[in-house]
Amino acid sequence: MYKATADKILATSIIGSLPRPAWHTAQLGRRSFLEAMVNARWREQYEDAVSTHLRAQEVAGLDICTDGDAHYDEEIGGWSWQAYPLTHMAGFSRDAKLTVPAVNLAAVPRGQILHDQLEARVVPRITGPLGPGELQYSAMWKVAQRLTPRPVKFGTIMPELLAAAVEDDYYKDPVERVWAFSEAINRELNALADAGCPVIQMEEPQIHMVPARGKPFGRLDIPELVKIFNNTVKGLRGKTEVWCHTCWGNPAQQRIFRDIQSYQPTVEALNAVDADALTFETCSSGTGDLEAIGRIVTGKKVVIGVIDHHTLQIERPDQVADIVRKALKYVPAERLVISSDCGMGREGMSRRHAQYKMVAMVLGTNIVKEELGLPPAQCLAADPRYSLAR
Repeated sequence: MYKATADKILATSIIGSLPRPAWHTAQLGRRSFLEAMVNARWREQYEDAVSTHLRAQEVAGLDICTDGDAHYDEEIGGWSWQAYPLTHMAGFSRDAKLTVPAVNLAAVPRGQILHDQLEARVVPRITGPLGPGELQYSAMWKVAQRLTPRPVKFGTIMPELLAAAVEDDYYKDPVERVWAFSEAINRELNALADAGCPVIQMEEPQIHMVPARGKPFGRLDIPELVKIFNNTVKGLRGKTEVWCHTCWGNPAQQRIFRDIQSYQPTVEALNAVDADALTFETCSSGTGDLEAIGRIVTGKKVVIGVIDHHTLQIERPDQVADIVRKALKYVPAERLVISSDCGMGREGMSRRHAQYKMVAMVLGTNIVKEELGLPPAQCLAADPRYSLAR
């Protein structure tokens, strides 16, 4: 069901996170969101931060906004993306300890920036049945949506990544744990959709990662990962627009693979998920997969990344336009959405860089819109009338 992108051709958005303002020093920690909103200082900082993120997107001219993931605390490598659910869902211990995942430490040794994120995994353990607990996604979305007339998209991490990040005293095996996360998150997401959220974004199902990393827990194959996705979003379609976000990782704005990866082995599986739109990283990883994507994904909208979240180099509008034109060779304009490759708030980018990347996205998309005879989006940030150098 298309809500935010209904009747919009070449709509623009970002995946989610934006760099945290330096003055946003208040931390949520393990308090619930509603509990924190009782504190006048925390509430002021949080609402001001969300307002800043929304206004930056409005000034750039984006059609669909996000809250910048402002509820995530400022943690190493953007670890709060995973840590927030683990510290706010039901079924966890109150104590927390360093929980290093089963990884090849020789591949991420001390001395590499990605090793720091391994040292940041201080999380509680599962001690009882999982439940939504105090995720309170609806309240967070409402705070953002009441600050802008533009649709606000809300995203959340997938169950298989959460299940891989924790120790477990309750469930019999890790696959059972994944399904328990799926059921709990599904309950929260249905409450979010019922509250009126126009777009819910499911972030990083591991479907596309299997050829590069292998099966999660050595057992979850691609068809079961598709089933887990569909279980996590059951009941949402018809109430909200569902996006499936995929990229190749960006902790601390770093690549996690040495070599460029391809979506082609898993595009058919991704096309089987119960989502209205699929996102693909097509700027930093190149446009080589677009032909396969266009051939296979014929019913869903295709969201292409035209902004590289890894670098501080601002894309030129003509570079953005080139990517959009290439995508239009394989995907019709009414099913194409323009976005960033991934989030820009995972520790390594300034607010100013993120702002100009969003502006470049809109200006580049406007070039193509004008070529197609479509009205360009208003980009207040690029209006020459307000230049101080005039």
